[in-house]
Amino acid sequence: MRIHQEKHRLDVSKSDLSGSTFDNVNLSGCTFENVNLSGGRYHDINLSGCSFDDLNMSGWSVNDVNMSGLRLSKSNLAGTSISDCRYDGMTIDGIPVTELIAAYKAAEAPKDEA
Repeated sequence: MRIHQEKHRLDVSKSDLSGSTFDNVNLSGCTFENVNLSGGRYHDINLSGCSFDDLNMSGWSVNDVNMSGLRLSKSNLAGTSISDCRYDGMTIDGIPVTELIAAYKAAEAPKDEA
């Protein structure tokens, strides 16, 4: 099925949309529950205000994305790598990430030997 320059609301359940391509799509305000999004490729997607519950997002690669206000809880972040990002206001278990990074760098800094 090809949908191009249309505006529709879809109610999709118990379906296989694997292999679909989403490019320059507005999915803002959508709800995703019990969905397998692993290994997909998504480009220029607006997901603002979406709700995600019980998703498989393993293998995702996220680049040049605005995730301000993102809330993660009860999530498996094993093996996650975050680099070259803006961390202002980001916390992990209530601890500011900028402070965690600063403390780590201070602890790893070479000590002057007297």
